[in-house]
Amino acid sequence: MKQIPAPLLTLVIGIVVTLVSLWVGQNNNMLPVQASEQAPLVDDLFNVMVTIGTALFIVVQGAIVYSMIRFRQRKGDETDGLPIEGNLPLEVFWTAIPAVIVVGLGLYSVVVFQEMGGFSPGGHHNHGTMVAMAPQKSVIDVAPLLSQASEDDLFSKTQVYGFGAGSQTLGNVPDLTVNVVGMQYAWIFTYPDTNIVDGELHVPVGQDVQLMIEAKDVIHSFWVPQFRLKQDALPGETAELRFVATREGTYPVVCAELCGAYHGGMRTQVIVHSTEDYADWMASRVASATPTSTVAQPMENATDAEYLAALAPELVQAPVQIAQMSAMNMDHASLR
Repeated sequence: MKQIPAPLLTLVIGIVVTLVSLWVGQNNNMLPVQASEQAPLVDDLFNVMVTIGTALFIVVQGAIVYSMIRFRQRKGDETDGLPIEGNLPLEVFWTAIPAVIVVGLGLYSVVVFQEMGGFSPGGHHNHGTMVAMAPQKSVIDVAPLLSQASEDDLFSKTQVYGFGAGSQTLGNVPDLTVNVVGMQYAWIFTYPDTNIVDGELHVPVGQDVQLMIEAKDVIHSFWVPQFRLKQDALPGETAELRFVATREGTYPVVCAELCGAYHGGMRTQVIVHSTEDYADWMASRVASATPTSTVAQPMENATDAEYLAALAPELVQAPVQIAQMSAMNMDHASLR
């Protein structure tokens, strides 16, 4: 039987590995449903990494299995193996390929990060702005350009969602703004235009939503897996997060930053309504809101439950967060 030429065999194996890796990368079903406009950006990057990881897995494990079979010790063979000390071309190959892959994935992830506003003003709690500019012909020309450049000159693309899509940019006003406060161990959502306060986030599908996120006590992190968005909530500092929900439904809101003993219970949900249902929900909440008179009292020594009740008294009628706070405070008291 005539042996298959090595180049042809290598080509066939390469094609098979490529096809299998591409199929696994596009059909891995490891991520939750996409429910926002920016979700495909993250999913595409993830699928590329799964494709590359699958190919590497097949090649490495295939080489191990082949070597175990091809170079196994034969019965009665007591001789030593070949004295192979090194193979420079092979070492260069297995060093260069991972280096190219890592650099390529790094550049791709930077592009996705920029698309989601990571390098734009308002992203990452205003911890600085990274601006990518084309190289100038001389160093002398850079200073006048920077001093005269407007914000639109520095950022050629207005962020429409993500970390840096703030409403401070002219013409970038959201359809809905919601103030979000994280505290141990609950999320409070306030709608400034109507003063509605709720323990769940309600948004209309297909509309531009701007979240202004901050924390009352310690660092929290607002994360909606189906939106592929996560933003830290810092005490005394407001962070921005912007998204457009594309699928109606109810999705979990998770605190992704360890914030205390009951961190795992700091959960709520975002409910994406149709335009009509959202209008009905808003109208019902406005109609049910009744003026209340409160006596001012110092809150410095208030418990989390008392602070939450003062911040959102209407939540006492549906005491999910209040019950959590009370139970937690009782546990703390018993531990003392």
